[in-house]
Amino acid sequence: MAYNFLPCDRNQAYLLPPSLRDWLPEGHLAWFVLDALDQIDLTAFLGKYRTDGVGRGAFHPAMMAALLIYAYCMGERSSRRIERLCQTDVAYKVITANQSPDHCTISRFRKDNESHIKAMFLEILRLCAEAGLVKLGLVALDGTKIKANASLAANRTEKHLEQEIEKRVSEAVSKDAEEDQAFGPDKRGDELPEDLQHRASRLQRLQACKERLEHQKIQARQAQQDKIDRRQAYEQATGKCPRGRKPKSPDEAENKEAKANVTDPDSRIMKTRKGFVQGLNGQAVVTAEQIIVAEAVTQQENDQQQLHPMLEQTESNRQAVGIQEKTGVATADAGYASEDNLTKTPAGDVELLIATQKDYKQRKAIQGVPLPEGPIPEGLSATEAMERKLLTERGRTLYKLRGQTVEPVFGQIKAVRGMDRFVRRGLEACRSEWSLICATHNLLKLWRSGKACWN
Repeated sequence: MAYNFLPCDRNQAYLLPPSLRDWLPEGHLAWFVLDALDQIDLTAFLGKYRTDGVGRGAFHPAMMAALLIYAYCMGERSSRRIERLCQTDVAYKVITANQSPDHCTISRFRKDNESHIKAMFLEILRLCAEAGLVKLGLVALDGTKIKANASLAANRTEKHLEQEIEKRVSEAVSKDAEEDQAFGPDKRGDELPEDLQHRASRLQRLQACKERLEHQKIQARQAQQDKIDRRQAYEQATGKCPRGRKPKSPDEAENKEAKANVTDPDSRIMKTRKGFVQGLNGQAVVTAEQIIVAEAVTQQENDQQQLHPMLEQTESNRQAVGIQEKTGVATADAGYASEDNLTKTPAGDVELLIATQKDYKQRKAIQGVPLPEGPIPEGLSATEAMERKLLTERGRTLYKLRGQTVEPVFGQIKAVRGMDRFVRRGLEACRSEWSLICATHNLLKLWRSGKACWN
């Protein structure tokens, strides 16, 4: 009796089909990414390469861009893991045409092309628009805290920074004296060992943190002095003492416990529902079809200052991509509410629908409250008028859609693809990475829709 097993000969000369086209099914995401990049002008990536053909050959930037985009689509951002996947994963082999760029090459390409990578967000948004996926009748704006590539424990006060800087400088001086005695004073200054070079780079970060805290101190003192001056001007003009507590002096108002992060000085301490994290604030404007039409990263924990800049970017992107439909209604939670925000006319003359209190309070306030009738009363402030609009049947219906529009997008990015932390450091680097994350989110939506214009 003989077994009827398929042959399993690992000494066979070639186990995969000879053609790359046969390695993956036709509808695989890898082929879709390559087809999508064929629709995008990538000549901007060629700017830093020599045109005379001299020197060692480089990996084609179109292939490197496709590799980054596919890896981010799959939730993979570590350059070392991407390098290993290029050697072991069939889909990555298809993307790279069976080449194996090392992690340094991948990391340098991502670093050297920040602006070009950021511009790809608009290109992929254009592909979504051409497929009919971008409908701007209703959009939702929200922010999410993304952890930085830094520890919350790496924050230092100005006093601590001064002590550490003195310690580092003292170490450097003693090390120089030790090496002068060992090697002679005629050696070049750039012949320091690796460990001292690392100390020098850390010293630069410490000094950058100290400068930021000093700048914040000056700003806080000036703001407090302006408050005192306004109070004094009011007293002189009216002869009355303003209501409220008398403002503290600039010295008393100064925050002596302010901290800066020595690992990533651009990151900030952010408050979330689960506590404090060291990170940045990622912003997104999302359509009802969960397509991101505008994105940004800010150091401000509060969303209040982001409303109008994000709506301006939405209008700018709409015109850049060539979308004819104008934005109709923009919804946002109470983090964006302020009298100034509600009074100012938004870009594109968008209708605003913004909660004036936290969502659970908003839902509680609406329950059991009858629909308002009759014309809008005169003399209402912008906040009071918004509260009344949210009580109407139309206001309740539209605002209810906010949670199912933008919240799932952040869930897909952070929970499904695991992108709840930046892998790069520095504000501009994180902005480029957030653009790539949002662009690949849109690309995945386009792939799953089956409506790509080249299909």
